[in-house]
Amino acid sequence: MSHSKLTRRHLLLATASTLSWPWLARASAQAGALPPEVATEMPTARLNGSARLRVWGFQVYDARLWSAGPLTPADWAQSPLALELHYLRSLEGRAIAERSLKEMRRQGDIAPATAERWLAEMNKLFPNVNEGDRITGMLQPGLGTSIFFNGQLRGEVRGDDFSRRFFGIWLSPQTSEPAMRDALLGGAR
Repeated sequence: MSHSKLTRRHLLLATASTLSWPWLARASAQAGALPPEVATEMPTARLNGSARLRVWGFQVYDARLWSAGPLTPADWAQSPLALELHYLRSLEGRAIAERSLKEMRRQGDIAPATAERWLAEMNKLFPNVNEGDRITGMLQPGLGTSIFFNGQLRGEVRGDDFSRRFFGIWLSPQTSEPAMRDALLGGAR
């Protein structure tokens, strides 16, 4: 084989392998690959469950719940866990924060000053997202919640009350998405 044909062949192979990287990332996510931020913070975490959120027929995000140990519907808030949201559409960070607070209120009243503080913190933590972006929330009981955007730490909110309410959006009995809750908790009873 001539040098020019060999060079072209290598160039084509290199281009093909570069173009396949997004496909490989999607395939590993679908196969249950531990996200890097979760691997760093909770190296023994395992996929607990996954689900897709659809609203009025629109696909919003794929959710995956990672835990370091078994979870039950009654005691999920006492275990370290990570919830990864892989966005399937673009959304404004402010809208994510406002919807989060609305969903947190489904679990019970929140004092106005607390709600205002939590909304301000979430507005700082949640950026605008585009299709393919990921937000991962990590719950560390007794410490609080860490928020990652595409694997990079955005910040933390201290306190178990915030953590319980925030992750309760998906995992509490008062969730607006009970089928998603069941799927994330892996059908645990």
